[in-house]
Amino acid sequence: MKILVTGSAGFIGSALVLRLLARGDTVIGIDNHSDYYDPTLKDARLDRHSKHPNYTHLRVDLADRQAIERAFKTHQPQRVVNLAAQAGVRYSIDNPLAYIDSNIVGFAHILEGCRHNGVEHLVYASSSSVYGANTMMPFSVRHNVDHPLSVYAATKKSNELMAHAYSHLYKLPTTGLRFFTVYGPWGRPDMALFTFTKAILAHKKIPVFNHGKHRRDFTYIDDIVEGIIRVLEKPAPENLDWSGAAPDPSSSKAPWRLYNIGSNSPVELMDYISALEKALGKKAEMEMLPPQLGDMPNTYADVTDLIECFDYQPATPLEEGVTKFVEWYCEYYKVKLAV
Repeated sequence: MKILVTGSAGFIGSALVLRLLARGDTVIGIDNHSDYYDPTLKDARLDRHSKHPNYTHLRVDLADRQAIERAFKTHQPQRVVNLAAQAGVRYSIDNPLAYIDSNIVGFAHILEGCRHNGVEHLVYASSSSVYGANTMMPFSVRHNVDHPLSVYAATKKSNELMAHAYSHLYKLPTTGLRFFTVYGPWGRPDMALFTFTKAILAHKKIPVFNHGKHRRDFTYIDDIVEGIIRVLEKPAPENLDWSGAAPDPSSSKAPWRLYNIGSNSPVELMDYISALEKALGKKAEMEMLPPQLGDMPNTYADVTDLIECFDYQPATPLEEGVTKFVEWYCEYYKVKLAV
C-alpha cells in the first residue's frame, strides 16, 4: 500500500515507517522537525529510513494548510497514520497554543486531506491522558472522558470528536488509538526513562514526583507498532447495533472506533526505577517531590477490545524493554557501563 505517516521523524513514527518499508509498503513521511526536543535525535531516527527507495520525506508542518493539501494531492495515499502532535503534558501548561496549532488545527488539515482524496482508513494517535480525572480502573474505552487534566489531553479528546464528525458526515473510516506511556529505544528525551537514565549516569538526583506513588501502564515501542499495523489493516467498521439511547463511547453507526493500547499491567514508579537501576548497574539518588500539576496519578489500560478485534495484546516484559532501551542509549550516546 501507499501510506502517509505524519511524525515520521518522531519516536513512534520512525519505528512504524521502518516496519512498513520492511514489509514492502510505499511510505510518505511528514514531519516539521520542531525543536521541542533535540532535533539531532530526530535526524538520526530519520537517517534509518530516509534513503529507502520506497520512502519520501516531506518537511512540513501540519498547521500549514496548503502544504498538507499539496502532500495529499501529489502522493494520493491509500491510508494515513497521524502520529504528529505537540506532545507532553507539562509543556502544555505553559504553552497551550502550541497544542491548538498542531493537535487541533493540524489534525483538521489531515482530516480534510483524507476526505478529499479518497483515503481508505485514517488511524490516529490519541492518548491515555484523555481519561483525566476518571479514577475507575482499568481505564475502558467505554468510560466517560469529559474531564481532562491538561490542554494536551483536551486536544486528544478533541481529535476523537473531530474524527467522529468526519466519519459520520463523509463516511471516512477513522480509528483512534489511546497509547499508554510508550517507551523504548529511540524514545523521547522529555520522558522519564530518558531523563532518569541521563541523571543516574551523571550521578545526579532524579525527581520522583508524587513521592513515587504513580502507577503507569508502560508499553514497549515494538508492541505499539505491531498494534498500529494490525489496526491499519482493518478499516473501522460501522456498529449497526449502536443505539443513541444507550451509546457505546468506543463505536458508532459511523465507521469510527477507539481502542486502548497498553500492557494491561500497571507498574509502580519505584519498580520502574528499580528495573532501570538493574539495567544500568547503578543506584539512583532520588528527590521525592509532590505531584505535578496536570499529572494523572495512575494509568491502567483495559485492552479487551484490542484482543477481541485484532487478536493482539502488548506483551513485552518491563525489564526486557528497559534493558533494550539502556543498550540503545549506551550505544547512541557512547556510554560505557561499569562491569
